[in-house]
Amino acid sequence: MPRILIIDDEKAIRTTLKEILEFEDYKVDQAEDGPAGLDLLIQQKYDVVLCDIKMPKMDGLEVLERARKLGTDAAFIMVSAHGSIDTAVEATKKGAFDFLPKPPDLNRLLVTVRNALDRSKLTTETKTLKKKLAVTSKGSEMVGSSAALGAVRKAIEKVAPTDARVLITGPNGAGKEMVARQLHELSPRADGPMVEVNCAAIPSELIESELFGHEKGSFTSAVKQRIGKFEQADGGTLFLDEIGDMSLSAQAKVLRALQESKITRVGGEKEISVNVRVVAATNKNLLQEIADKNFREDLYHRLSVILIQVPALNDRRDDIPELIEKFLNDIAADYGTKPKKIDAAALSYLQGLDWRGNIRELRNVVERLVIMSDDTIAEADAKAYAGK
Repeated sequence: MPRILIIDDEKAIRTTLKEILEFEDYKVDQAEDGPAGLDLLIQQKYDVVLCDIKMPKMDGLEVLERARKLGTDAAFIMVSAHGSIDTAVEATKKGAFDFLPKPPDLNRLLVTVRNALDRSKLTTETKTLKKKLAVTSKGSEMVGSSAALGAVRKAIEKVAPTDARVLITGPNGAGKEMVARQLHELSPRADGPMVEVNCAAIPSELIESELFGHEKGSFTSAVKQRIGKFEQADGGTLFLDEIGDMSLSAQAKVLRALQESKITRVGGEKEISVNVRVVAATNKNLLQEIADKNFREDLYHRLSVILIQVPALNDRRDDIPELIEKFLNDIAADYGTKPKKIDAAALSYLQGLDWRGNIRELRNVVERLVIMSDDTIAEADAKAYAGK
């Protein structure tokens, strides 16, 4: 439910506006002056603020200015019985969404509030999108100074500028996807798409449609044509995660696509050329899978032009303090709070644990500690909440 704050020194105006807006199913709070309004803006998140301009203690324009410095995204609608064009212009310059004469016309008030809510929603969605993009960009950053991670970085720097296929191996949660992103972002294909496919998450009967697409009517649920991941990744990178879980029939088609740079949609006859760099990853021993006849040897050799082994977190414990520091900052940014500190004893304790779930497990534990601990994470917190 949208939240609206009314800041006005006249109780009758506040009461009338509150009744009108609550009738429209808005959640409404009131403040009798500027300082009280700012206190509420600090405590709560509002979508729209209806603010009088002429008030004792602090006028509406100063409230607007201070609210912006506090970082509020609420759309301000300024209201005044003594309005002028100059006042309206000044309010707009300071970031007001609109200006209404007092007492406001009911229809105009409601239309302005709806428009302000639309603007507020758009602003929030834009911020969320920017944050996701920033997280995606930062998410490919490899954190740590250990020799084991240095070897991975060196391999990425050498391989990324080429079109060589890469097979990334390592345990679950160790950061194989991060290596794939680095390979893409440091390659000449960085401006093209990076398309990810989790082969383990897609049923075997659907994997071919997912990768190569299908034509309308090619099977019962194929009610329209579908473009597959190979076509979506044209000009960029296709990341086949957990490729060791791919069915043998799909493996045969992937092999053909790699050999000929062409694919055929399920139920189709037309060959479609694709220009894709394939990067694959697995937590399985593919040589053993080949011996067990679960994986094609010819596909293995096509994929593994370059092999990059991502070390387990237990093999790069020197990186744990840097990773924890990054997670503390990332989690604080997600929650919109100040990053928490961690004392040396807690850090040492965490560094000595067995991290079978690798970086993914460490990140989850740090988030749990952030939620359950006070301002500084102590050794007692780590022992209580690390789940070991």
